[in-house]
Amino acid sequence: MYTGQTVEPCCLCDDARTVQQIDLPPRCVQLMQHAGSVAWQDVVGPLSLYFCESDWELVCDLVLELGQNPIGRCSVARASMTIREDFETYLSTTREVPDQRPLEAEMRATAQAALADPSSPVDTREQVQARVLLWSLEELSSSASSEWVTDAGDNA
Repeated sequence: MYTGQTVEPCCLCDDARTVQQIDLPPRCVQLMQHAGSVAWQDVVGPLSLYFCESDWELVCDLVLELGQNPIGRCSVARASMTIREDFETYLSTTREVPDQRPLEAEMRATAQAALADPSSPVDTREQVQARVLLWSLEELSSSASSEWVTDAGDNA
């Protein structure tokens, strides 16, 4: 019995005819539109974002030509992900909160390797995925450290 989504719409425009997908670590959910109610810690496995043909062209231009991260324009409601509670319901068992660090480290290493050697051929999807992934993790790391500095300053 399959309980997941059967159609993965474009995360920008909701078009059901998608042509491309990128996968990101679950922590990147926090940067997406309407992500406030999604507990990224409960996402099992990668987060997949799908794009229709016209939006994929836009994403490629934003990432490769303008150096901008499009993830903030993507709706979390249109992302494909598996939530831990869904597994628990399906399997009738309680699972531990997943440790996302190994998945994130593996995805980061793959992204860095894809961008490391400019002479090696890397397809457009890999370049876009690698840049979005690295930019998103960098943004999350810098916002976490600035929040820590702000919290520490409040306690002084």
